[in-house]
Amino acid sequence: MAALILDGKAIAKKVRDEGAGWVTAFRAQHGRAPGLHVVLVGEDAASVVYTRNKEKAALEVGIAGKLHRLPAATSEVELLALLRALCEDDAVDGILVQLPLPAHIREIAVLDAIDPAKDVDGFHPVNAGLLASGRPALIPCTPRGAMRLLAEAGTSLVGARAVVVGRSNIVGKPMAQLLLAAHATVTIAHSRTRDLPAVCREADVLVAAVGKAKMIGVDWVKPGATVIDVGINRQEDGKLCGDVDFAAAVERAGAITPVPGGVGPMTIACLLESTLVAARRRVDGG
Repeated sequence: MAALILDGKAIAKKVRDEGAGWVTAFRAQHGRAPGLHVVLVGEDAASVVYTRNKEKAALEVGIAGKLHRLPAATSEVELLALLRALCEDDAVDGILVQLPLPAHIREIAVLDAIDPAKDVDGFHPVNAGLLASGRPALIPCTPRGAMRLLAEAGTSLVGARAVVVGRSNIVGKPMAQLLLAAHATVTIAHSRTRDLPAVCREADVLVAAVGKAKMIGVDWVKPGATVIDVGINRQEDGKLCGDVDFAAAVERAGAITPVPGGVGPMTIACLLESTLVAARRRVDGG
């Protein structure tokens, strides 16, 4: 029997609709909309598309979204000055700097300059530390979206064996922390894990976030497992695919996300959700 396909577009719409209601309530209570400011440096083609989509999605739910487009020649000093101004602006609740940055700008210096209370990407070390210690934090949007997908799938995480393939600060590590907080037993695997297929086969929940097209084959998937595919890879024919061989795994998994149309739409929807969380915490501690 084929797996339940987790429709990220439909679930993301549900998240956005919830967000629109929260924005209306926030505006009624505080006399303004939550503010999300996205900063783009340079003209990286993919980043241009991503930032436009983020701005558009924010405006659609009533968030006061603004995209700051800076030339690639912008200096690190100039970028940090903009971030300082946004951090000090009470109308700005969320700040996101689109990655990658031009080579002459230090990513760590930029991410560390964002006020942790406005860090809707959840990349600041303060938010990473809060998440690791089980305290309220702003959470990276992709893992947040993956957890919502697991909830929508009805996947029981208490006592489940979860394997996260990938150890990035953006997805792998925070995903593992969220699964731990949900009482799963978690293994972080990666390219140097011995007998990686065998480790994956033990997973009731398998999260793939390695960035290698169709690396995870059907024989890596435990029958009935929930598979969350975070990977987005472009094939030679121009089509997108994930880190999991979807066509094969869909016949073995219990539930699975497609690529595209799975985790991707959830990332932007959860960015809006994180902006609302940041706004509420800033104004009333909610």
